Order: sequence, then C-alpha cells, then structure tokens
Amino acid sequence: MRPSITVFFPCYNDAGTIAAMVIRALQTLREITDDYEVIVVNDASPDDALQILNELACVLPPTFRIVNHEKNRGYGGVLRSGIAAATKEWVFYTDGDAQYDVRELKLLVEKISDDVDFINGWKIKRRDPWYRIVIGILYQYFIKLIFGLKIRDVDCDFRLMRREIFDVVQLESSTGTITFELVKKAQDAGYRFVEVPVHHYFRMYGTSQFFNVSRVGATLIRVFKWWWRLVVKQEAVKAYRAKRDAQLAARRAK
Repeated sequence: MRPSITVFFPCYNDAGTIAAMVIRALQTLREITDDYEVIVVNDASPDDALQILNELACVLPPTFRIVNHEKNRGYGGVLRSGIAAATKEWVFYTDGDAQYDVRELKLLVEKISDDVDFINGWKIKRRDPWYRIVIGILYQYFIKLIFGLKIRDVDCDFRLMRREIFDVVQLESSTGTITFELVKKAQDAGYRFVEVPVHHYFRMYGTSQFFNVSRVGATLIRVFKWWWRLVVKQEAVKAYRAKRDAQLAARRAK
C-alpha cells in the first residue's frame, strides 16, 4: 500500500529557490504516492517569496497550499505550523533553501514499514563554509552528548515522520532548538528511528539564520533549560511513553 504524504517547506528569504523546491516535490510525490500535498510555510519573509508562492498557487492544483505568517515566528514556529497544517499519514519537511535535494525523499520512503516511525537523513558530506562546518560539528556532538540522542545527525532537517507522533508529542520551541526538542521527545516517547544518507549542497541563495554569533548566548540558555526539563526531570518520558504504547497497540489491533 502506497503511503499518503505531506511535504512542507519552511520559507524565509528563499525566493530564489522555493519555486523549484515545490515543483520537484510535486514531481517526486507523483512517483511514490497517489495521496499527497505540498505546503509552504512563509514566515513573514521580507523578500518576494510570498508573491512567488501566490503565483504558484494560481497555476498548481489544490494539492499545493500556502500557510502565511503575518509576523515572523522563528524556525520552531514554522515547523509547528507545518506540522499542524499536515493532513496525511506521513509528514516530511526540509528547508526551502535547496541545500537538500527533495527528490531524495524517495530514499526515505523506501524505509517505511510497520516497525518504523521516524526516518531521519544524515548528511554524507556537509557543504558549508568551513567555520559553519566546525561550529556544526561541535554543536552536534554537544547536543547528542547532553541529551543522550541516538541518531547520527541531529541537525539534518530532512525528515519523514508519522503524523500520529504529533498526537502524542507536543512541540514548544520557537527557535532552532526545536530540532533537538523534536528528536529527544520522540526518542523518549519510544518512537522508532531509521537513518538514511542524503546529499547536502552549498547554499546558492540567501543566508543562514541559525549560525549567528549574537545568538549563541541565548541559544545556550535555551539548551540548558531544555536539558533540565528533558534530561533531569525527564518530562517527555513521563508524559508520552504510556500514550505512545497505547497508540502502538491500537495500530496493531487494526
């Protein structure tokens, strides 16, 4: 049975790439499923991304939708909006800047089975300026260590997840910390992960919003607040494990 899939893209200063991402997503989805939708969450982008998206909406079928934020809600706010808007059995997202090839979604779909809930990409080779690579490696190992995360690449935003995960796991972050919040809460709830190697490409348009030196201090404060809640107090384990087990039992009973 072919899966039903929602693809969504966060969009901020991605006017130069977002149209190609949408078209490639639609082409890819037609190859792998008959039940799909593509959503772009425009986070009050200051470039002409919204105008481009509105033009696309005029010519594309209703399987394409726009969620528009009048005010910027941050990366976490965008992911939460995309997940809330998704209606299909599986939810996939990657960023709208084309640093990942959405056509490699097919590699993730191949891993769908009854024994898998969360399919995460890992970058074969990171294509970024050297300083971002260094910062990224240090950040990733630090986050994996303090949160006890078991996946290989925590900050690879190329993910395919069961929609039902979010009937249990409630996300709260409004910043980039949502990436490890998502993985940690899903892991603690008992959802089962598989990882797939994917390619990563140089950013050809726009600039990254995450690796900003002025935000390092604020990010560290948020990290340690989440560490206290999810590691010391084990909030996700206590709140989600029983709900997830009941969810799994109901799926097996069908």
